Amino acid sequence: MFISDIRKEFYEVVANQRVALLVSSDIDALCACKILQALFHCDQVQYTLVPVTGWQDLGTAFLEHKEQFRYFVLINCGANVDLLEMLQPDDDSIFFICDTHRPVDVVNVYNDTQIKLLIKQDDDLGVPSYDDIFRDEEDEGHDSGNESDGGSEPSGKRRRFDEDMWELREILFDYEQYEYHGTSAAMMFFELAWVLTKDTKDMLWWAIIGLTDQWVHDKITHMKYVTDIATMQRHVSRHNHRNEDEENSLSIDCMRISFEYDLRLTLYQHWTLYESICNSCYTSCSFKLWTLNGQKKLQEFLADMGLPLKQVRQKFNSMDMTIKENLRDVIEEASNKYGMKDIRIQTFGVHFGFKNRFLASDMVHATAALLESTEKDESDSDNFIKALDSLSRSNLDRLHSGIELAKKKLIAIQQTVASCICTNLILSQGPFLYCYLMEGTPDVKLFSKPMALTLLKSPCHCSVHSLTHGVLVDVEKGTVIVVGITPESETSDKKNFFGRAFEKASESTSSRTLHDNFDTSIIELKTEDRSKFLDALITLLS
Repeated sequence: MFISDIRKEFYEVVANQRVALLVSSDIDALCACKILQALFHCDQVQYTLVPVTGWQDLGTAFLEHKEQFRYFVLINCGANVDLLEMLQPDDDSIFFICDTHRPVDVVNVYNDTQIKLLIKQDDDLGVPSYDDIFRDEEDEGHDSGNESDGGSEPSGKRRRFDEDMWELREILFDYEQYEYHGTSAAMMFFELAWVLTKDTKDMLWWAIIGLTDQWVHDKITHMKYVTDIATMQRHVSRHNHRNEDEENSLSIDCMRISFEYDLRLTLYQHWTLYESICNSCYTSCSFKLWTLNGQKKLQEFLADMGLPLKQVRQKFNSMDMTIKENLRDVIEEASNKYGMKDIRIQTFGVHFGFKNRFLASDMVHATAALLESTEKDESDSDNFIKALDSLSRSNLDRLHSGIELAKKKLIAIQQTVASCICTNLILSQGPFLYCYLMEGTPDVKLFSKPMALTLLKSPCHCSVHSLTHGVLVDVEKGTVIVVGITPESETSDKKNFFGRAFEKASESTSSRTLHDNFDTSIIELKTEDRSKFLDALITLLS
């Protein structure tokens, strides 16, 4: 069930208990985890942190900890499946779920004993009413065992819907056909900290990074992003006003967050301006930099700005101060001529002391690169801890190493996109475009990771079609990762239909698939089943 008072119904319940934190491997979840950890440290709440990368991980983690813990907090996982059916927990286990994945499973919504949803109800959830999908049943023998006995139920136990009834199937299909994302988990836990009057600038910065992660990885609409940015801006103003008179406002240890109307050039303050323009999704797709004509346009663009090549090809920090002062305005003016009207975006920046300045998007790219690092043979848990550490301002060295990894990743993405387009690897399959990265493709190991693979959607900017990516990930297991990406546009509602389509295509062809990712639009498929699976997908979406 939905929790209406997060302080009373969640925090005060777990404050005197031992808690298991099961945290998904995405940046928003890491930021939410950092905020909750800080609150738990304030109140000396005992907890165990367990990173989980998919449903199998989640099931294993629960089995390992169910004897020691009664309370489980799930961050960015667990809301979009019938969790009790999946985990089969004891009756006294309580799950607090803060998850951005939508739609929320109806059983989770209407279970009022074991499932507690920390989810904003002003998000457009569209949950079917209880009476439309459940019915009260006098015969206890038909009880599914998953629902609450609910003392408030006048006519016996609840019974889950009969899925054979056509009307119910239609209601559920309408509700569950699209996957999308709601309010950032980090923002939810920051609001908890605010309600508890324990919010700090660090927590506010983590909440901003969580929101920016949703924008960078294209999970929310532009309107949702702008609305949530405005909410964060009010909190930034409040904190800045509160700290105006403090002695440390100019100390070397101070932290200053500011609202920025900055450029959509990835990591440009930590790179050369030229490299950033070449490897930012927005500019590379606007110029079509994989073509000779695109390269020519870029040179014209730089000439129009009146920036010497010597300046744009050296580190941003080393550029002339006179150029840096007006750089944003100069780039915006030149961009309008080349049809890049949205070159600037509302965001936030932070200063740590006097030297280190980062944009929220810099943090997202650096942390994501650490989280999905393939440089060394380290486990997912090791990468998770490194990424978590990089969010602390006491670990700036780790953050800088993440920025260097992010640069390599962005270069690899642009090279792969150029290669796919120039060698005609992106094929039209009728209702969608399809791209398959074969064994031997440079950086193929990097693209076996969901966030990196999702960022490969750049060609969608130049197309009105949907896109499916296939990446050969495990030669021994003989599997490919398949990611479905919906059409890209500023006005897109960011609702993804590929999850249900993959499910139906898999069922109709008996393809061997593994639906282990928390995002339903990412699956693992046996290589030899690829052809029949794609044929079914074409038929389904035509």
